[in-house]
Amino acid sequence: MDLNLLRVLDALLQDHSVTRAAERLGTSPAAVSRTLARLRRAVGDPLLVRAGQGMVPTPRALELREEVGALLRGCDNVLRPGPGFDAARLQRTFTVQATDLLLVGLATSLTERIHAEAPEVDVVFLPEAVEGGPGLRQGWVDVELGVLGHLDPEIRTRQLTRMTPVGIARQGHPLFDGPIDARRFAAADHIGISRLGKRLGPIDHALADLGLRRRTAVVIPSHTSAMMLARDTDLVALSLADWLPDTISAMGLRTFAIPLDLAPMDLGMAWHPRNSADPGHSWFREHLAAAVLAPAGLGDAER
Repeated sequence: MDLNLLRVLDALLQDHSVTRAAERLGTSPAAVSRTLARLRRAVGDPLLVRAGQGMVPTPRALELREEVGALLRGCDNVLRPGPGFDAARLQRTFTVQATDLLLVGLATSLTERIHAEAPEVDVVFLPEAVEGGPGLRQGWVDVELGVLGHLDPEIRTRQLTRMTPVGIARQGHPLFDGPIDARRFAAADHIGISRLGKRLGPIDHALADLGLRRRTAVVIPSHTSAMMLARDTDLVALSLADWLPDTISAMGLRTFAIPLDLAPMDLGMAWHPRNSADPGHSWFREHLAAAVLAPAGLGDAER
């Protein structure tokens, strides 16, 4: 159905005149007359008939008048820009995929930020187990957060920050008895962190370039579990520089620079383009980015 037919019919039913309907629509009387002929054939009714110098609607036209007006108002509402965004009225759940190390640092800050403006917004965090899958494309995940890779080609991304990996061990660990060079670092027993159970990574390749090799005594899937294990043993784990300093100190842990030439880690967020223009989604992404850049547990002097 050509919606222009309905607009002409609506004008005719309001004005009962081809000439006045043409003026209302900004077109010619001849064009309106031709459209009226099409409408009569489509409806099977003359719709408007002569009555002296004017025209009057048929009973069928009177039946259609309210229905046509309602249809056009509905179409106009569909094509009109959405109402202004009001975070206080937003009732929505956003799903974020992130590693537990990032989650520990940003969940408190993110929750405080969004609930200050939108108390009815909820957040669901998913583990990296769905990474590389169709979560963003299928709508299971609103935002993927972390080191981005293996994304579908249409996915939008935004880099947030660049962070350096550091070593982490209990405060009384023998490593801290002297300078930590590559040889002493390799000689320590390590905790591997991999949700897929991988034992080798960039650190092993960098050590191999120096003719060194480390022992990965245990592999676990969680950064949080690795920190707890490092707290209670002489095993060495990994963390991110300047991330959760208060938490690390409270757990009796201490970080140290890894004595290897390692590339920094680029942390970013990714989302599907279906959400790019959505004001609620955009609002949430801004708060998520702010929480990453100013995580909870950062000392006042470091903010």
